[in-house]
Amino acid sequence: METLFKRIILSTFIFLCLFKQLDGQVIPSAFIDPPREFSVMPFWFWNDTLKAEEIVRQIIDFEAHGVYGFVIHARIGLPENTGWLSDKMIGAMHIAINEAAKRNMYVVLYDEGMYPSGSSSGQVVERNPDHAARGLTKIDLKAGETPKLTEEMRLVTIIDRPGGERVAVVEQPTGGVIRGLHYINEGTDSIKEDLPPAADILNPDAVTSFIELVYDRYAKEFGDFFGNTVIGIFTDEPDMLGRGGRTRDRNIVPGNASLLPQMKNILGYDIKPFLSDLWYSDYPESRKRRADYYRALNICLEENYYKRLGDWCEQHGTALMGHPAGPMDIGTLRYFQIPGQDLVWRSVVPGPKALEGGSSTMVKGASSAMIHYGRRQNSNELYGAYGHNLTFSEMEWLANWCFVRGHNFLMPHAFYYSIRGPRFDERPPDVGPNAPWWSNYKTYADACRRLSWLNTDSRHVCELAILAEARYLPDKSAKVCYQNQVDFNYLEIRHLWEDAKVNSKGIYIAGMHYKALIIDTLSYMPPEAIPLLNKLSKKGRLIFWQDSQHSGLFKNSRIAKTPDELIAEIKKHIKPDITLTPLSENIRYRHVIKDDDHYYILFNEEDDIITTKLTFPVKGQYQWLNPYTAEAAIGSSTEPVTFNPYELKVLRIWNP
Repeated sequence: METLFKRIILSTFIFLCLFKQLDGQVIPSAFIDPPREFSVMPFWFWNDTLKAEEIVRQIIDFEAHGVYGFVIHARIGLPENTGWLSDKMIGAMHIAINEAAKRNMYVVLYDEGMYPSGSSSGQVVERNPDHAARGLTKIDLKAGETPKLTEEMRLVTIIDRPGGERVAVVEQPTGGVIRGLHYINEGTDSIKEDLPPAADILNPDAVTSFIELVYDRYAKEFGDFFGNTVIGIFTDEPDMLGRGGRTRDRNIVPGNASLLPQMKNILGYDIKPFLSDLWYSDYPESRKRRADYYRALNICLEENYYKRLGDWCEQHGTALMGHPAGPMDIGTLRYFQIPGQDLVWRSVVPGPKALEGGSSTMVKGASSAMIHYGRRQNSNELYGAYGHNLTFSEMEWLANWCFVRGHNFLMPHAFYYSIRGPRFDERPPDVGPNAPWWSNYKTYADACRRLSWLNTDSRHVCELAILAEARYLPDKSAKVCYQNQVDFNYLEIRHLWEDAKVNSKGIYIAGMHYKALIIDTLSYMPPEAIPLLNKLSKKGRLIFWQDSQHSGLFKNSRIAKTPDELIAEIKKHIKPDITLTPLSENIRYRHVIKDDDHYYILFNEEDDIITTKLTFPVKGQYQWLNPYTAEAAIGSSTEPVTFNPYELKVLRIWNP
């Protein structure tokens, strides 16, 4: 009897720890007040004279508004006596990190001054001028003519073209730069920005220099905080040419002669005799050779830059964070402990941009990489350069657009240390302390923390994949799926033979079982993929969206030419996870299982009021959770649900 009584007491204690009762509703305690690790982590622009008391004051202000972490981002506007990783800057970083540690807050270190990453604010090139960004360009020649090279050019090869013409392929510096940290002539009409030279991030020696200058320095100064207060290091849109790299020569392409042996190993043949195909289509195979070059180039970038940073971070107990240069770049995300992307320049807003174009795919790309590589989190740097006209409702909409697609780590761009002079208009807006909504920011921050918690350490319920390439995520078939409430993940093609199991029942990877696979505008069909895809094709599980150049390789594949045909083919293998009556193209959803409960994140992406009945295959009690207030309401499986314009709802289905 005593043992039974102890068990009851223990069970009650565990229940009270995991759940709380508010207004008669039992709600998971972690939803009400999630751990601080799920906080938004804004970019904090250090863009003026840094003072210890002001750094501490702003951190206290962040905490008071529900912001429990930040990215230290050295930014244009710093005085020249506070150079990149100077003693003054390092000292200020120590102040911020120590204050964060004292307050149980988190810090992400940024690896550049300012961006794109890889140059250490010009210090890599200062160490060795040969480490400046380089590229390949062409010089057209007549028969018998030899190229005239400048001192900075290196001849790679000369190739004969049809008709007796020739082309010389040469390597040269791109002249690319990065944005710097200091205004020049501030306070005058001729104000300019400092523009340090970009480094060659394809060159392993240049990358070694970058690691020594930045990452090793961070380990020396802040290594004791790695894995606790300092949770990651952020690398930002590395550019193989540097900013403005095409300005001097419009024909220049990324690459250099030293990469050719590495490319030969990747491709299985020497690309050097075919380099003229980078500019001309003289032969039937020119398009393929050009695609091969860029495919191999991307792998070189992965191996020479991203992999080395990812390995360094793993060895030092922290996470490589940040994002690649392109919104569709998924291949490089394999080397991030926290894969990410960024939303800038109003690339996504309500309307067509939410579903069409490269930027519309980025969140699914990052969240898919998180799942397939077994990561806990994936991030987004959002709101950058959305302009002073960004509204609070737009800010909420964009966050919800990210959450319903699987993000669980938001990094708002940005909180400004100073808005003095030109700083106010530098990639605006300030979405934090200097914004009109700052007094109400905690409500937004708490909602983001709850939704981030919900999308972390949970299992995504999804049985459909769309095949992707390292630098291409199809958006057209994705749009059809979104508008018909069919969820999916992007599966980068290399997974098929690297770490997935493929048989007649589908694709198995990282706990996911994809019962059907869509191929949409695939540019290249690797030989390794064909026998694996044939296993799917024989059972009708391989669906080509519209006319695909590769569908003829698979006898039993299905070709869908209309949205209705695509959905019909999907439903042959996958039962609907949600049904709307009446139908609506505006509702997006994500279904996850967390602590044995089912959660549906539902988002009305447009500005219409929608009333519809929701039907789910999951049985249990319905409970609507409000992420903004943590309040709950009893739901019904029979009553219609009304979504206001741009409204996000969370439905919990559970069995007490």
